[in-house]
Amino acid sequence: MLQEQYRTIIETLHECMVACNHCYDACLKEENSNMMVECIRLDRECADICAYLEQAIGRGTPFIFDLAQVCASICEACGNECQNHQHEHCQKCAEACMECAKVCRNLIA
Repeated sequence: MLQEQYRTIIETLHECMVACNHCYDACLKEENSNMMVECIRLDRECADICAYLEQAIGRGTPFIFDLAQVCASICEACGNECQNHQHEHCQKCAEACMECAKVCRNLIA
C-alpha cells in the first residue's frame, strides 16, 4: 500500500503543518506582529504545501518527487525565518520545518 510506504513522510508533513499553523496563529497574537510578517507568510506557505503533499501522497500522485522538492524548499525557508525569532512557537516550528525538509530531500535522493 502506497500510504504505508510513505508513512514516515506523511507523519512528518502533518507534524510540520500543525507546527506552522500554531506558529502562524501565535505570531498574529504577538505584541509587535509587524515584525513577524515574513514569518507569518512563510508559516502559511509551509502549512499549505505540507497539507497538499500529505493529501497528494494519499491519493497516489505521480508528482510526489516534484512536490517533495518544492515542499523541502518551502520548509527550509520557513525554518530559517523561524530560527530568527526567539519565541518558543517559532523555535518549535523551525525544528519541525527542518525535519520535514530533511525527510522530503531524503525521499527524492
